Amino acid sequence: MAVIWGGAVLASVLLWLYGKPFAPWAFRLPRGWQMRLRYHLSDFADWLLNDATFGLFTFTDLTRAISAVIDLPYRLVLSLLGTGFLKGQGSYAVQILPPLSWLAVVFIVYAMGRYARDWKLGALAAGCFAYLAIFGQWDSAMVTLASIIIAVPLGIAGGLVTGLAAHRWGWFARAIQPVLDLMQTVPVFAYLVPILVFFGFNPVAAIIATVIYATPPMVRITVLALGQVPSELVDLGNMVGCTRAQKTWKVMIPSARDSLMVGVNQVIMLSLNMVIIASMIGAGGLGFDILSALRRLDIGAGLEAGIAIVVLAIALDRLSQAFAEKRRGHQQKTPQGFLKRYPYVCASLAFVVITGLAGLVWGWVQAWPEDWALTSGKFANDVVKYINIHFYDTLEAIKTALLLNVLIPTKRFLLSLPWPGVVILLGLAGYSLKGWRLAILCMALALFIAFTGLWDKAMITVYLCGISVIIAVLLGVPVGIVAAERERVWKVVRVIIDTLQTLPSLVYLMPVVMLFRVGDFSAMIAIVAYAIAPAIRYTAHGLRQVDPSLIEAGVVSGCTRWQLLTKIRLKLALPEIMLGVNQTIMLALSMLVISALVGT
Repeated sequence: MAVIWGGAVLASVLLWLYGKPFAPWAFRLPRGWQMRLRYHLSDFADWLLNDATFGLFTFTDLTRAISAVIDLPYRLVLSLLGTGFLKGQGSYAVQILPPLSWLAVVFIVYAMGRYARDWKLGALAAGCFAYLAIFGQWDSAMVTLASIIIAVPLGIAGGLVTGLAAHRWGWFARAIQPVLDLMQTVPVFAYLVPILVFFGFNPVAAIIATVIYATPPMVRITVLALGQVPSELVDLGNMVGCTRAQKTWKVMIPSARDSLMVGVNQVIMLSLNMVIIASMIGAGGLGFDILSALRRLDIGAGLEAGIAIVVLAIALDRLSQAFAEKRRGHQQKTPQGFLKRYPYVCASLAFVVITGLAGLVWGWVQAWPEDWALTSGKFANDVVKYINIHFYDTLEAIKTALLLNVLIPTKRFLLSLPWPGVVILLGLAGYSLKGWRLAILCMALALFIAFTGLWDKAMITVYLCGISVIIAVLLGVPVGIVAAERERVWKVVRVIIDTLQTLPSLVYLMPVVMLFRVGDFSAMIAIVAYAIAPAIRYTAHGLRQVDPSLIEAGVVSGCTRWQLLTKIRLKLALPEIMLGVNQTIMLALSMLVISALVGT
């Protein structure tokens, strides 16, 4: 194998150095050889829209029916939280019942936190929602929350069921792997057009796009978590006579709950990260506010709406984690009587009624007055202005050094490579790692890129995403290691990565562009900031999942702290760490459209 590798590398280097005069087609594919795939895809979409039929109904009827089914619960939730219950359509609609007051919603989330864990969690959740009202983001946040309440359960349920099927049937796991890669790497803008055509311009189309984008991490973590359930537990389930369903839901799912909750976290974070894109196809809410701020280049307003998304994400994530942990405990004997059995539900209903009636008399009870709203927009604008004035030379020097010594040389090198040599080396790498099947897949995908005329653009993508992923992993894995060992550090890091993953990329792209100008360096910073969160989160999670008895055995054997980390903990956590690297790559690739907005 070493001889084959040596020969392939030597042939590729000779072709790269001396082959251009003799084989110019190896460096730039002639236009006559390129496939016009986009025309065939357009024809297929037209066929689906106009001619595809299932006998009793057409494909368009099917998509419209799916849209109607999702729209019904969405409208109900939106009426409860945002618009109130209306009679009539459009400008003729009349409100017959107001939505829940902001005080009622704050109390409900407090009751949820108090029931799930303690008063501290309740106060945190209530404080997050109170922030939305006090800073004037309530109406938009409730529109966003309504779509999240529908999209997140769909993503979690779909991902869990798909992951269970992939765990049970190996052929299904192999079949959905490229589908998951496509769902995560194809930029959202690429499938917005077919979603709009098939489902219409409405919030439901935005919910469907959000589910497509946010579901793959749940599928991947489900497959990984179920695969790591100890075989002893599975054997125990078989010995006590569990059916297949009982073994799945009573043994395997509870055992894998910690890992599955990481998937739930990712669905929530990615769903909230989609709000800007969703606002482009009718979702409205906080995403629309950010989009409007971008058009005005108003950093302060965009940052305020972005922070509102982060606050919403923190509240939802902490509540979901607490409810999952609460279910682990043994069921206590329930008291008699509805009031004693459901005290928090009764208290919430009573508070809804009281605030609803009070809101008819005092307007501030129903909705936080606009005159009382606080703002931090001017502060954010002043901070960016201050940094630009006082640190311009330093920032420019860092940017220039990286551009001249790393970014530009790497870009030129990749663009100069002959595509046949790259295809051959990718095939050999695939064969060395996993045999001829992976080799054929790698070569086929590389040839597809070459013969669709996208080779140069693909090399630019590899250059920018490759450097960004390397930086994200080099920074993220050590941070994850430190956070896994220190609980206080993890609490701080968790807030930061939740912020990075939920704050829409366009929000922090604005100050980045204003500080570093338009170009590859700004795009790289945006990609690193967006993609670093999984590297940190999965590393910390994997290290925390290592069996304490194995660490104790290492201590008894006389291992140093460094040996415990490198010889035991990192090796056992390697599957989770590699999954984090995979997710870092996926998120970096999904940022391509955003990076194109800043000059790449």
